[in-house]
Amino acid sequence: MSFQWLQMRITEERERREREAVIMERLPRGLQELHGSLSTCIDAYTSAFGSQSADAKMAGNRIRITVREEQAGRWQERGHVEVSSVLTLPGFQVERGAGDPLLIEVGVLPGDKIFYRDRELDQYLTMEELTRRILDRVFFPKLKE
Repeated sequence: MSFQWLQMRITEERERREREAVIMERLPRGLQELHGSLSTCIDAYTSAFGSQSADAKMAGNRIRITVREEQAGRWQERGHVEVSSVLTLPGFQVERGAGDPLLIEVGVLPGDKIFYRDRELDQYLTMEELTRRILDRVFFPKLKE
């Protein structure tokens, strides 16, 4: 005897596992894409404030953004942000210093495109909004949001 509810749940679970596998496969490339977008922002920032004022380094599943300020002729670190892939989320965790980390869920849309969702606010983000949330506080700590 075959139970209809069981067959439906098996189908749902199979689809969920397939979606999860696609996201896990896509997550590393998503981090690389995010690094590219953050690098574009950093290029604009360093054009305005000096070539050593900021940089982004990617190592494995982590991006570290460092912001510096020139004081007495030397560049001193003023702040940093770390973005890392979190497979259990799946998505990115953004450590911005004080406070709780920003958790960004990642999903895959048709056409191999990624969507980003702020988990705490339950809000979908564009790449522009995502880069702002990552960089705004470290770039401009004395300006209000």
